[in-house]
Amino acid sequence: MTGGFLTDKQASYGWMFKLSEWAHYSTYDIGLNSGSSASHIVVFDRKSKRLVEELIDGKIVMSMRAIYQSKIGLHLMDKGAKEILHSISEKQGRKMNSVESAKEIPKFLEFFKDQINLAEVKHPLDHFKTFNEFFIRELKPSARPVAMVDRDDVAVCAADSRLVAFRSEEDSKRFWIKGKKFSIGGLLGNDPSCSNFKDGIVVIFRLAPQDYHRFHFPVSGTIEQFKDVSGCLYTVNPIAVNSKYCNVFTENKRVVSIISTVSFGKVAFVAIGATMVGSIAFVKKTGDYVNKGDQFGYFSFGGSTVICVFEKDSIQIDEDLLANSARSLETLVQVGTTLGIATKV
Repeated sequence: MTGGFLTDKQASYGWMFKLSEWAHYSTYDIGLNSGSSASHIVVFDRKSKRLVEELIDGKIVMSMRAIYQSKIGLHLMDKGAKEILHSISEKQGRKMNSVESAKEIPKFLEFFKDQINLAEVKHPLDHFKTFNEFFIRELKPSARPVAMVDRDDVAVCAADSRLVAFRSEEDSKRFWIKGKKFSIGGLLGNDPSCSNFKDGIVVIFRLAPQDYHRFHFPVSGTIEQFKDVSGCLYTVNPIAVNSKYCNVFTENKRVVSIISTVSFGKVAFVAIGATMVGSIAFVKKTGDYVNKGDQFGYFSFGGSTVICVFEKDSIQIDEDLLANSARSLETLVQVGTTLGIATKV
């Protein structure tokens, strides 16, 4: 620890963190400003109850801002860069599945040395023969206990991630998603069977490269369907999501699944691909009954996002998550921690 911060770099921004904590977030709108227009991203760690900085290479931030925060950048995307992103993702995927890629693991761990706990990992490092094997690593069962495991009316977080949650589609666009064309219908692939999610509750789980990259069920129920929706591979970083020039969640490649539950009605679970994440894998199938906290699938190399959509008025999201989200501030959460309680029971 460095003066209460997790890294030396965070300590160098110490005045900003102290100011925002002193102000109790009432006058310093830190989340969206940092995510979309500054050189770093700040999130609220639910476990430590502190603001922390998300590590990301400064050159990458500058590149994303040049592309996603300008008309010129998005014009270039329309002129063929989307196909380039697909090509890069496929090439990087092959590279990270090669035996030679294993030598990247120590470098990755050094860069994220304060954010990856090897004691939680199920297998020792020498078990992983490629970088992707390490990237989709499993954790020990005890590492992510499921909150209120015997209560199906309590939903849990679906991923180790940075979370924002909104009571409605309108709130999500007001506080977080700036693309002009976002809609729940568009997110779900405009499938007529998804009409019951109109005016639904939106929960976004954004995974960063250093995170545990397996996603889990937030609720117990039966998987009714899977639907593949083709699309682009934009980054899911807030810099792109907060861009008014593109619509990341309704344009990216994604898989939509519908879970039928007793406590929450139907729940849509959307796994979204992103730059350098060409592969989304599932370990469950249509017709399976699942328990909340069960593993659902995983993303290959890169960062990506899961979005859950609940029917209108079916869940009361935990107040701390809603309060942070209303300030455009992501909350750092872990799989299995509480998300909200059913209101229809």
